[in-house]
Amino acid sequence: MTNRRKRLILLGVIAFLVIGTGVVVMGPRIWRVFTRLLTYASMPVYDEPMESDGSYTNIIFLHHSTGQALITEGNVRPLLTELGYQFWDHGFNHTGLVRPDGTPTGAHYRIPGSLGRGNTDVDGLAELFSQPVTDPPSNAFSRLLQHEVIIFKSCFPNSAIKSDAMYEQFQTWYLEIRDVVDQHPDHVFILVTTPPLHPLATNPDEAGRARSMANWLTSDEYLKGHPNLFVFDFFDLLADAETNMLSAGYQLAPDEPNSHPNRLANETIGPLFVEFIDEAVQTYKHSGLDNP
Repeated sequence: MTNRRKRLILLGVIAFLVIGTGVVVMGPRIWRVFTRLLTYASMPVYDEPMESDGSYTNIIFLHHSTGQALITEGNVRPLLTELGYQFWDHGFNHTGLVRPDGTPTGAHYRIPGSLGRGNTDVDGLAELFSQPVTDPPSNAFSRLLQHEVIIFKSCFPNSAIKSDAMYEQFQTWYLEIRDVVDQHPDHVFILVTTPPLHPLATNPDEAGRARSMANWLTSDEYLKGHPNLFVFDFFDLLADAETNMLSAGYQLAPDEPNSHPNRLANETIGPLFVEFIDEAVQTYKHSGLDNP
């Protein structure tokens, strides 16, 4: 056996022992957080020049797990590519930015938030949109603005709106985001409503508020007079009309409180998402805002 092979075996044994010790000492969940932080800390910020030619074909989608499943199982990337779009997407910071061809960049935009995840909850999005615009980009929002079309969403935990006060705070944050959108009429912004929760993960009051929030975001009250802002109602497409909770046909399992939509949901909604993106871009371009 060569010395190199011996070293590789030794390194493998050490790695196995370190991982095993971490799981035992920290617990699986804490260990996952720890390894995620290590990955984030070792991953650089993406700073390569971004090509946008004024045709509004350069798209970025900021998401977490439900967004990733929608992209993958809903065939979003190839469908947008067929329409002539360059579809970038950004998940958790520790997974980073993905190119239009589907390959990871190995870098991220440093979306603000604790534990290296990047906070895409409603408060996190408000914080993201409050960042000052710099040239060259020195923060996450400035990096997102290198893309002509910016899509963003919060994940399903944000449908647990526990009180009227929380509902009003969410509205305040969404209005703050809209104010920033108004400052960038040369960009298209697409907000995706938060997915509903599994019936075992919520209650009728929370679900009712989540439905009301989605209705408000898609109403003239929120959208009228803001021609570069569009809202894709992901909540409505996933929710049962009577319970306002994740529809039975779109659940991963009826007896487990997992709110991630299943493959059928993503395969059904993915093409609708692509169609909505294309229609939003074409509507914006026909408005004349892209050519002041």
